[in-house]
Amino acid sequence: MIIKNAMVFQEDGTFQKKDIYLEKGFLVSSEEEVTDKTEIDASGLKAIPGLVDVHSHGAFGHDFCDADPEGLKVILKYEKEHGITSYCPTSMTLAKEKLLEIFASVKDMETSSDMARIAGINMEGPFVDVKKKGAQASEHICPPDPDFFRLCNEHCGNIIKLVTLSPKEEGAMDFIRELKDEVMISLGHTTADYNCAKAAMDAGAAHVTHLFNAMPPFAHRDPGVIGAALDTENCMAELICDGYHIHPSMIRAAFKMFGEERICLISDSMMATGMPDGTYELGGQAVYMKDRFAALSDGTLAGSATNLFDCMKKAMEFGIPESTAIFAATRNPAKSIGIYDKVGSITPGKYADILLVDEAYNLKQIL
Repeated sequence: MIIKNAMVFQEDGTFQKKDIYLEKGFLVSSEEEVTDKTEIDASGLKAIPGLVDVHSHGAFGHDFCDADPEGLKVILKYEKEHGITSYCPTSMTLAKEKLLEIFASVKDMETSSDMARIAGINMEGPFVDVKKKGAQASEHICPPDPDFFRLCNEHCGNIIKLVTLSPKEEGAMDFIRELKDEVMISLGHTTADYNCAKAAMDAGAAHVTHLFNAMPPFAHRDPGVIGAALDTENCMAELICDGYHIHPSMIRAAFKMFGEERICLISDSMMATGMPDGTYELGGQAVYMKDRFAALSDGTLAGSATNLFDCMKKAMEFGIPESTAIFAATRNPAKSIGIYDKVGSITPGKYADILLVDEAYNLKQIL
């Protein structure tokens, strides 16, 4: 297949009018390598990479923690329909036996071309701080345990890409030192101060779970996890840009502080995403959603009810430059979990994950 006349997003953040060549699901360099000469005229449209969501619990009435492969397929179809082509199903803090069941449910699961590709699993909990648990179930929180992590990873076919922990918890530093070369370790759901968080990052943690949320604020005498991440050049930071979790001013501040290469936009979406107002569930707890605002009965934010494509558009609406917002939803998350050699840019050799959009970023075609 050949996509003609598109304004193609480049790895340097510019757009160039050029043709794109696809062969058997991959991007290739020239028309000579294409066997199917079908053409798509993309005149007047932009071509950007498929989006990469590394933190999402569910959508369209289903949750990864249902441990239901058919339900996960519904989620993956919803994501693909909304421009997310690479996706990390994300777990919650639940009983250990339940977590093993959840991770086993994705092993060897067959997907199809109308679904987002499973890029790995994000293990959010149970190694968190009860004081910053957010929507995590406190009764199942436990200290970081390398043996249990490896058991979970074995159950899903060794595809866990991210694991969240609080560096304050007993055994956390040993966990980081032991597993830093096996999985990306993310700090989150924690009351850790700057010194504790910085020590964890120096030990090998290089990611932050939903920056600003479920952690101490960025205070001038106690900068906490946020300050430690800012001072750790290889640390990537997730950012929920749904218009509820973080004020637009703080979205702009985060990009100014961390630059265009270190922010990963995420949806943190839950099963209410794509659904009407009502009562849903996250981590075994009732979540009430109205006008895309999702919260527990006590008002605690419980994931989001939006998708990553809309988060990217919202970032642009908040004043984030177009190219910076695209990078934060494509290249940066792909780099954060080590898959940028396969996805995240329109580059020969990578998967042919392409979104055709108009000037207002309305999705016109998903490849």
